[in-house]
Amino acid sequence: MDKLLFTGGSGFLGRNIKPILDKQYEVTTIGIMDVDMIKANFVTDIPELPERYDVVLHAAGKAHIYPKTEAEKQSFYDVNLTGTAHLCEALEKVGVPRAFVFISTMNVYGSVPGNMDTEDSRPLVGDSPYSDSKIKAEEYLTDWCRTHNVILAILRPSLLAGRGAPGNLGAMVKGIRTGAYLSIAGGKAKKSVLMVDDIARLVPLVAKKGGVYNVCDDHNPSFGELEETIAKQLGKRKPINIPYWMAKCLALFGDVFRFFPINSQRLNKIVTSDVWSNEKAKRELGWQPLDVLNNYKI
Repeated sequence: MDKLLFTGGSGFLGRNIKPILDKQYEVTTIGIMDVDMIKANFVTDIPELPERYDVVLHAAGKAHIYPKTEAEKQSFYDVNLTGTAHLCEALEKVGVPRAFVFISTMNVYGSVPGNMDTEDSRPLVGDSPYSDSKIKAEEYLTDWCRTHNVILAILRPSLLAGRGAPGNLGAMVKGIRTGAYLSIAGGKAKKSVLMVDDIARLVPLVAKKGGVYNVCDDHNPSFGELEETIAKQLGKRKPINIPYWMAKCLALFGDVFRFFPINSQRLNKIVTSDVWSNEKAKRELGWQPLDVLNNYKI
């Protein structure tokens, strides 16, 4: 059984996919949490690894916050870029892996929503510290893997769905559970979403072949479909729908008072479709994604 080193294995992604990976690999997690098998802070140190690994799954990273200060902006580069470089230096000391799988993001294409775009139809645009630091990490790994003859696979997932999901999906679950969530403009906007389990299903496929892949499910569910799925699991009624003009008024209030749950930026994301093509991954890897609406459990 191949040995796999897993960074970020104690977070949302790791909690959901490690049990699946354990059936395919001898998994070692590394990070700063107590549950990690190797304790290491990639930002400040070059980790001491006990042995060589066949595959590295690098999912550790910083996301899900809007930086308000220069220090917060810099922290994205410290974690996503410097941390990646430190990991690679540690791997060189024990022998480089056969394959390196990097979990990137659709955000590398910038803030303009997708319209069934492919990996080659959109340039990379680092218009936020998060996206720019991920682009720079991709570039670093491309050079490093080429130099050391390591197979590099870059996965760019859409919004991830799974038990305990953070970010926008987690906020939707919390809002529907507490009755504080309002559906806007009929919830018609569609979003590319990926079942978190699919990351585990993709790792052995991309570790053999390498490449860069956008990954999401085939359906691209609407906000309304996600709201209905979540409400049903919680035993709640489908959220009340409000018209766009009313939501816009609330968002303008939120632009002034930051404690408010919605502002113009968030409103724009809610009412704008953001969908991507997964055809390359399906064609080259023989992968069939799980349907989010049928498989997502909160």
